Amino acid sequence: MTKLIGYARVSTRPQSTDRQESDLIAAGVRRDDLYVDQGVSGARATRPQFDRALTALEARDTLVVTTLDRLGRSTQNMLDFAQELRGRGAGLRVLNLGGGDVDTSTPMGSMLFTIMAALAQMEHDIKRERIVDSIGKRREAGKDLGGRPRLISDSKIRNALRLVDSGEPAAQVARDLGMSRATFYRRSRELNAK
Repeated sequence: MTKLIGYARVSTRPQSTDRQESDLIAAGVRRDDLYVDQGVSGARATRPQFDRALTALEARDTLVVTTLDRLGRSTQNMLDFAQELRGRGAGLRVLNLGGGDVDTSTPMGSMLFTIMAALAQMEHDIKRERIVDSIGKRREAGKDLGGRPRLISDSKIRNALRLVDSGEPAAQVARDLGMSRATFYRRSRELNAK
């Protein structure tokens, strides 16, 4: 008996797979055959639930994903994966490709999969490029880059610097502030630059 094996993934814990899961179930995947990785990057070679989904996948079964980028990040990685599926006699269905099966054992299916894998990698690379560019522009403009809020004010750092100037060891002063020595030195340099 052939079955549909569903796989959903999000890269960070706060993200939700609810939409992916409902799309996979609507496509005919049973809840028992649905594998979900929460907070796992597609760039990782091993993903616990993905590995379980592949173990459950038998000949003539079909792996179903909502989008191609759920499988991986690089074109080569996805092509190797398609070759592995072909060798196992299993199929692949990507819902955002019109909901049809992508039969990687046929020349047309293989070509379509290759093109879509290359486009998925290109989309990922463009998104990363935009993020890096945006961070660079915000940094140049002196804007806040987000991150954790500073718990220790500049005045506390100034007082700590006075202690270091009077002979207290910097490592001890940093420890008393509740920060690493490297962070203490970085914050000190930032204050001196102002």
